[in-house]
Amino acid sequence: MKRGILTAAAGVAASALVLSACTPPGDGGNGGNGGDGGNGGGGEVSVMWNQPFYSMNNNTSATNNVTNANVVYMMNEAFKYYDENLELQDNTSFGTVEQVSEDPLKVKYTYSDNAKWSDGTPVDAADLVLAWAARSGNFNTTEDAERDDEGVVEDAGGDVFFDAAEPGLALIKDFPEISEDGKEITFEYTKPFADWETNLTIGDSGVPAHIVAKNALDTGDAEEGKKAILDAVENEDKEKLAKVAEFWNTGYNMTSMPEDEDLLIGTGPMKMTDFKEGQYLTLEARDDYEGDRKPQLSKITVRYNEDPMAAVQALENGEVQLINPQSTADVLQAVEAIDGVENNTADGATYEHVDLTFDNNGPFDPASYGGDEEKAKQVREAFLQSIPRGKIVNDIVKPLNDQAQIRNSFTQVPGSPDYDTIVQGSGIEDTYGEGDAEKAKQMLEEAGVDEAPKVRLLYAKGNARREQEFQLIKESAEKAGFEVIDNSSETWSEDLGNGEYDASLFGWQSTSTAVTESDANFRTGGQNNFGGFANDEVDKLYDELQTETDPARQAEILGEVEKILVDEGFGLTLFQFPEVVAYSDQLQNVKPMTVSPTMFWNFWEWQM
Repeated sequence: MKRGILTAAAGVAASALVLSACTPPGDGGNGGNGGDGGNGGGGEVSVMWNQPFYSMNNNTSATNNVTNANVVYMMNEAFKYYDENLELQDNTSFGTVEQVSEDPLKVKYTYSDNAKWSDGTPVDAADLVLAWAARSGNFNTTEDAERDDEGVVEDAGGDVFFDAAEPGLALIKDFPEISEDGKEITFEYTKPFADWETNLTIGDSGVPAHIVAKNALDTGDAEEGKKAILDAVENEDKEKLAKVAEFWNTGYNMTSMPEDEDLLIGTGPMKMTDFKEGQYLTLEARDDYEGDRKPQLSKITVRYNEDPMAAVQALENGEVQLINPQSTADVLQAVEAIDGVENNTADGATYEHVDLTFDNNGPFDPASYGGDEEKAKQVREAFLQSIPRGKIVNDIVKPLNDQAQIRNSFTQVPGSPDYDTIVQGSGIEDTYGEGDAEKAKQMLEEAGVDEAPKVRLLYAKGNARREQEFQLIKESAEKAGFEVIDNSSETWSEDLGNGEYDASLFGWQSTSTAVTESDANFRTGGQNNFGGFANDEVDKLYDELQTETDPARQAEILGEVEKILVDEGFGLTLFQFPEVVAYSDQLQNVKPMTVSPTMFWNFWEWQM
């Protein structure tokens, strides 16, 4: 099966979505001593999250996950960031971005003198050029590569294969203009791009070119490494780029403190000093950080635990000071019963959905019916019709938010200006409503399949809410004539796109407000298109959306995309995540935000 190109989990890229296991949890106990850290304003905080960190490069299709994005964000700078009001803020102590030409579109990135990697190496053109080359997909010489069971690239057969491809960056074809000091980089787009301001500007600094070169090309000092990267990209040196891509794809993956601490080099105010597999990760303030986001705390420890009630218990016991557990009625009730705790409960930016797999010889793949696309579509539609969306919302979500409703859009949040228009145009509500097992049974009979289709449903193992959703889906779908197999996995996010499941249940969380954010989810070969969906008309619509600046036409385009998704049985949206952020009243300046990096966005302002 072809695994998609990208972040997002959307890499957690601009104009992308990131995978969300739900939200955070934690593990009790002491965090360990760690290495030498810097000095913030004083104080230490422990946070609980529900999935362990596993990569310093969160821009590949296998690592595009909010759990990575949060940590990478605290260890790195970026040109811009979102505040709690979703307003894009400039981080001028790191650099600036400006449009210097409208036709053709040219964008200049300028790094400040304070922009340095934590080993003292200046951030410059080599780093930005590497980020563009890797994440654009323009230098790949093969469409995909061999992957392991978790979706990580194992072997590209000597070809160039960066495991990423952001549509916006793909519009930059030519090597950029670079100033003599390497601090100013100007990219020219082949056509207008509505979301240029979030291209290469939010989330992180990428990975350091000189460290990638040292590992991939066996270079010496930083200057030699930077030059090697620039030369390889400018000359399209396939032999060297293949080696660079191999390291970029996998070299930053880790489950504990790496032996090579160069892999932890970042540009931000925090550095990793301890990482115990599956338990906790410790960040400490850097003494030598020169930017504006100097942290008030000296240490932030992120603890890991899938169990939301364990997170609540740890908060009550004072083992952690901040949690964002998967919300259930029991969790909310338990949080509200704790003295000395502030609680913020609201709908978040993550939405729950079911996606189907089109290209794995499974029940939704035309290949299973001798290439009969209509029969495969009928089976897809019957399964989606069987999903009891109304019962899922009533039983699981409304106990947390009595105003909760089914989400009926793949691209719009309920209540947003274009939501009602797009929903009406797509027909999703009329087509699937709250779910109807009897209607689904009739549809399956009309499809004329010989035996009950076996549907392997992938979701996060140990995730209480997803387990509840799975049981409701299984009960309803089996009434309709399907056999639903529990394919839950602790490595669900890495498993996405491996072809060993037929439907997936997870959440997407936004990383930006870009209008093209959903592109990678539905475009043919898109990085977040894990189910192999392919539709030429959808691709053309996203091509148009990239250059469209009229908000009214943008909404029309997204509406047309959504109608095709409904008509083709792509998948089904379920609900907007209700989120609970709870924290000690001794912890100040926590301001939850609805896009990644969520509550971590202003970590430098936290105080104890």
